Amino acid sequence: MIAFHLLFLGGTFCSAEACSVLSNPLLWETTLVSATPLVLAAMGGTISERSGVVNIAMEGMMLVAAFFSAYVTDKAASLAGLAPWEAALVGVVGGIVAGCLIAGLHAWASIRFHANQVVTGMAINLLALGLTSYLYYTLYGSQGTPGNLAGIPNWNVPVLSSIKFMSLGPILFQENPITYLAFLSVVLAHIFLFRTRIGLRLRSVGEHPRAADTAGINVQRLRYLAVTLSGGLSGLGGAYLALNGPHGLFSDNMTSGRGFIALAAMIVGKWTPFGAMGACLLFGFGQALAIALAGQLTVGSYQVSVYILNMLPYVITILAVGGLIGRSIPPAADGLPYDPAESA
Repeated sequence: MIAFHLLFLGGTFCSAEACSVLSNPLLWETTLVSATPLVLAAMGGTISERSGVVNIAMEGMMLVAAFFSAYVTDKAASLAGLAPWEAALVGVVGGIVAGCLIAGLHAWASIRFHANQVVTGMAINLLALGLTSYLYYTLYGSQGTPGNLAGIPNWNVPVLSSIKFMSLGPILFQENPITYLAFLSVVLAHIFLFRTRIGLRLRSVGEHPRAADTAGINVQRLRYLAVTLSGGLSGLGGAYLALNGPHGLFSDNMTSGRGFIALAAMIVGKWTPFGAMGACLLFGFGQALAIALAGQLTVGSYQVSVYILNMLPYVITILAVGGLIGRSIPPAADGLPYDPAESA
């Protein structure tokens, strides 16, 4: 429904040249590129919050993972003498590990010490911003990461990538391997949460931890697992930001609020994997549309500034979370610490 209204408004106010971008395959390919890190982080956030731990630290997890994936890739190529694709693969693993470690810090403070989960998440985001900025300028200076830093190039799926109908081949089957992993994670997260015994237990922990504990379920262990999974998926999203394409790159604060958009997508998707994926695609479309319309969108004789267009994905986020998608009800114990020693 939101996408329909946006397209209607776009068709009302934009010029014919600007509206023609909707038929450009590059717009839809950019949508997938923009949505990939959002999908990964949103899947992690969904798993974490289904266990009862609020995770607004995904921004920090992605940012730290983006830096360390680039740094590990650089060192793996120069010190270990690995081939570019091997160094990039090691960098991806480094990003996932970094995301898990930051998630472990969030879980430790929230679960072990019952710290306010929102405050802890914001503290981690600020820590990640300061830490990565310091390491970035200390290790690389004003020159930034090396220009020959290895990345993960797109993969052309045999046969399918040559489909000409509506340019589906180039749009869907000439993407980065992490993009395919992102959308595979949606299916796996759905199966994990709703089709497995451990997923049922995890959801019960997020709804009624006291009852789950009474039934013999280790509440804290499952919450640690869920938050760590969240960090790993967010870390993979951060690694994608840094290593997407034939050449990798890290820039200061390169996540630019994507972790918060992923959080909003999870809420818009009502804490379900497929719902969150749909919201991520919507937000990715907003970002892709802003890029495609740069310098083309006019209202009367006035050309809309590119800076205004860059606000589009964030405006979509506010509108979606603000109530256009209906009321979202989180898991009953989301954000509530649990102490097994306390009496019922």
